[in-house]
Amino acid sequence: MIGRYNNLEVIKEVKFGVYLDGEELGEILLPQRYLPENTEVGDRLDVFIYLDSDDYLIATTEKPKAQVGEFACLKVVDLNKVGAFFDWGLPKDLLVPYNEQKKTVEKEQEQIVYIYLDQESDRIAGSTKLNKFLDNYPHSYKKGEQVDLIIEEHTHIGYKAIINGQHWGVVYDSDVFKPIRYGQRMKGFIKLVRPDGKINLSLQQLGYGKTDDLTKRILRLLEEHDGYIAANDKTSPELIKKLFSCSKKAFKLSIGRLYKERTIDIEERGIRLLEKN
Repeated sequence: MIGRYNNLEVIKEVKFGVYLDGEELGEILLPQRYLPENTEVGDRLDVFIYLDSDDYLIATTEKPKAQVGEFACLKVVDLNKVGAFFDWGLPKDLLVPYNEQKKTVEKEQEQIVYIYLDQESDRIAGSTKLNKFLDNYPHSYKKGEQVDLIIEEHTHIGYKAIINGQHWGVVYDSDVFKPIRYGQRMKGFIKLVRPDGKINLSLQQLGYGKTDDLTKRILRLLEEHDGYIAANDKTSPELIKKLFSCSKKAFKLSIGRLYKERTIDIEERGIRLLEKN
């Protein structure tokens, strides 16, 4: 319950707010500044529970950037002898102790942080030692399955990414057709589950769905450029990637489909949108 969103009942009104029924945690104060208008005893409110600066349980209707058990890309706002403090959207900043830092962080630096609850102190803290919290149990991903990604570091083969907050995967450089950045959240797709359990990812939908999306994008670009684009199946892969954010193979499949449907004509130097009869 601590460090998570909870739906709790209002049981008592006081001048400085209301008390909520925290069940085994006892009564929890929701200060007046967070109290929705016209709240009455008996109402149930969605609140986030954490320890304030004096280590008292407190409720808030403000939403942090992540809760316990989740990852978020956060900025360092202060440093002291204990560790680094990150802005996670609440008045009390999130502490990442030095012994939970993969590398020593600096002020204003952004880092992906895992948020956890210290079982001894009930304090919410963070860690940048991400490997401790990922790939801890088997997965059952299927090829083509859509997943949520957080982009991590770039390596010599591509970008590491956190899949559904649970496992590591890799987006190879050859599958990246648009700019992506550290900490970015985005949708992705399972491209291949390897025999060793490691996961290859794609940022584009696989198969026909991918072609459908690209076809729509090509048509939209043709309409925006007076029905003609100087690119066809003979254009270099580099230019196609720059223009359409896709591979040459996917581009050729899409324009071939549009040509068969007599939506476009493939000319010597480009493609042209045909007028509808």
